[in-house]
This record gives sequence, C-alpha cells and structure tokens, in this order.
Amino acid sequence: MYSKKVMDHYEHPRNVGQIVGADGIGKVGNPVCGDIMKIYLKIKDNIIVDVKFKTFGCGAAIATSSISTELVKGKTIEEALEITNKQVVNELDGLPPAKMHCSVLAEEAIKAAIADYYTKKGKNKEEIDKICNLKNTVCVHSHEIGE
Repeated sequence: MYSKKVMDHYEHPRNVGQIVGADGIGKVGNPVCGDIMKIYLKIKDNIIVDVKFKTFGCGAAIATSSISTELVKGKTIEEALEITNKQVVNELDGLPPAKMHCSVLAEEAIKAAIADYYTKKGKNKEEIDKICNLKNTVCVHSHEIGE
C-alpha cells in the first residue's frame, strides 16, 4: 500500500518537464524493472535554481522523481549530493520494499545530473566520480526516454 504522499506525488507530480539549456542532465535507468529517470538542473552561483524531470515508469518512480526535485530545488550542489534514497523514502512516508529501487534511481539521477554539470565545467571523470560517488549508477542514453 502506498502512503498519501506517494499518491499525491504520483497524481500531482511537481516539476515535470525539461529545461532547455540545462546546466546538468542526469539520465539513469533500472534494466530489471524498466524505469528510466531524467533530471534537468539549472544552476546559478552553485545553487540549483530550477529542476525538472521526465520519468518512464511506475507510480513509485514518478513519486520519487517528483519529491527529489523538491528536495534539491534551492540547495547548493554539495547539499544536493548529500540527498540519499533513504531521505527520499522518508519524505514520501515510506515505499513498499519492492519499490525501494525507485528511491535509489532518484538519488542516482540527481548525482548523474550534477556529474554532467561538472563535466560541462571541465572536471575530469575520476574527480567527478569521486565527488558524485557514481560507482554503481547505470546511466542511459536520452533516446531511451523518448528524445
């Protein structure tokens, strides 16, 4: 059973869409369930001033994407990198065990978008991987989510 917060974010997702000219774009997917998340960030003076998402997946994937955009908006890059899947789950008042992977995807999408931002700023891959802790992230190509 889903919490009221999960249902609210599924039925009324926040920050849906894309940002043209985004400073960072994170695309991640779970090959087992087929969920794909794409997060767009607009960053000014180290602050995430705007965030949008597109998600192909179940209700839990949409809800975790929605809440994660609310969690990062207005935060510094460093604060956004500290957001964990456990925090995403707590903000939604829980997820069923079979849907916990959706919260992991939300965390990974944020990190992947920040990694993309750092790549565009000229940081090297090893430095980005260390900062963003991307060792287990499965990035996907944009054509896989309809673009």
